[in-house]
Amino acid sequence: MRFRHPDGSLVHLSYCTNVHPAETLDGVLAQLRDHCEPVRRRLGRDRLGIGLWLARAASRTLVEDPAALRGLRAELERRGLEVVTLNGFPYEGFGHDEVKYRVYRPDWTEPERLAYTTDLARLLAALLPEDVTEGTVSTLPLAWRRGSGPSGNAAVRDALTALTTLVERLDALEDLTGRSIRVALEPEPGCVVETTADATGPLTALGAPHRVGVCVDTCHLATSFEDPAGALPALDTAGVTVPKAQLSAALHAEHPHLPAVREALAAFAEPRFLHQTRTLTPDGLRGTDDLGEALTGTALPRTGPWRSHFHVPLHARPAPPLTSTLPVLEEALALLVGGPTPRTRHLEVETYTWQALPPELRPLTRARLADGIAAELSLARDLLTDLGLKELP
Repeated sequence: MRFRHPDGSLVHLSYCTNVHPAETLDGVLAQLRDHCEPVRRRLGRDRLGIGLWLARAASRTLVEDPAALRGLRAELERRGLEVVTLNGFPYEGFGHDEVKYRVYRPDWTEPERLAYTTDLARLLAALLPEDVTEGTVSTLPLAWRRGSGPSGNAAVRDALTALTTLVERLDALEDLTGRSIRVALEPEPGCVVETTADATGPLTALGAPHRVGVCVDTCHLATSFEDPAGALPALDTAGVTVPKAQLSAALHAEHPHLPAVREALAAFAEPRFLHQTRTLTPDGLRGTDDLGEALTGTALPRTGPWRSHFHVPLHARPAPPLTSTLPVLEEALALLVGGPTPRTRHLEVETYTWQALPPELRPLTRARLADGIAAELSLARDLLTDLGLKELP
């Protein structure tokens, strides 16, 4: 979906296809047919943007077979779909029964991450619509901070070395194709770059704001209790750009000491994804790696609100006594695109947890899932038009 900002620039809205996990090119093509085109039809649009997730196996097929890449582009056009952004955070296995810490490997200290992201940039340059010259790829925020991933200054140095190589490759790609591909680190709780503030040091050291910036995920922003009114201007001050933003909402529990609240939270403690949980104390942010750990342990005080990294549907807040951080999304979006010029031109709805919701909330059919995704995009569209952007055909 395309929008015209009051300053005349084009803003793209898409939804991320990692909600329909597939490891192979055949699986990706099936997604376009079974999910993406039906969502477009529900919205009554001739064209719909999708934030494509290409797992490593699918990306290698496309890189090694030019005919397959031409076929994918033709299929996108045939189904009224366009791609200006890729989600390059998960490498593979995002549809497994248990993802958890695996999603953070390989990280930016490992050569596989550089190779994968380079491939994605080359593919995106070939998939961009004819009238679009800029694409974005969101990626892992360097590495997981502890556990299976490296940590500390050595990890940052190794990661920045790889990103420096990536920048050189992106420059060469633009010289070759005329397409500018930008990469955005996606701060996430528990990672080396956990917050937008954590991003400023490494990205300032990298010194390539035209190529590498921050992907602001509003669920992650809210889970870390970051204030958009402080976080986004701080990025501006540091000279860090926002190539892309992901529109998402976290799970919020205002009174975690109440038995009814804890029972409601327990329904979201599921085995597939990691749901980092945070609370803000007078001494700073406290957290656990997963929601179940927060509920069964003593790491988090129960005196203040808890927020959990669980991407809940934008249009359907959890039933009381829980709620979502949709207000944080709304505030961030106003700061991202509501000013005289947009801070970013690529927006992506990313609710990949539909099938991880409590059983009674999960869509049981493809049609129900398409209904939900279309409802999320409709909400995002309304927010954008309320901010003065004009939806384009």
